[in-house]
Amino acid sequence: MTEERIASIMRPDFPAIAPNTPIRRAAALLVEARTAAAPVIDDDRLVGILTQKDCFRSALHASYYREWKGCVADHMTPEVVSVDAQDELIKVAEMFLSHPHRVFPVADGDRIVGLVHRSDVLTRLIRLG
Repeated sequence: MTEERIASIMRPDFPAIAPNTPIRRAAALLVEARTAAAPVIDDDRLVGILTQKDCFRSALHASYYREWKGCVADHMTPEVVSVDAQDELIKVAEMFLSHPHRVFPVADGDRIVGLVHRSDVLTRLIRLG
């Protein structure tokens, strides 16, 4: 079980969002993609992560003031914890225990190649017994 790699369970299809994307559009992208977060990419470089929680704050503000304010760069989390596509399943499971995040971007070198959700790891651990 410990030899299984994250590459085998990651989600290779994910929205990558630019920092200048309006926050309302980015929130809609997360909902449409049914993902809890998306990497923020600028010039092929990971510069942050945008979560549903980040968007939720903006949505609440919009419901009160009747306008969505700002772009992704204003709302994203710039400190990103990512995992490597070749990381072992158990290592990433332990990372989910020690971090509050529900999603990690998956890197292959300098490229983001997927996302792994906490639920993906738990599902695999259940199947492996």
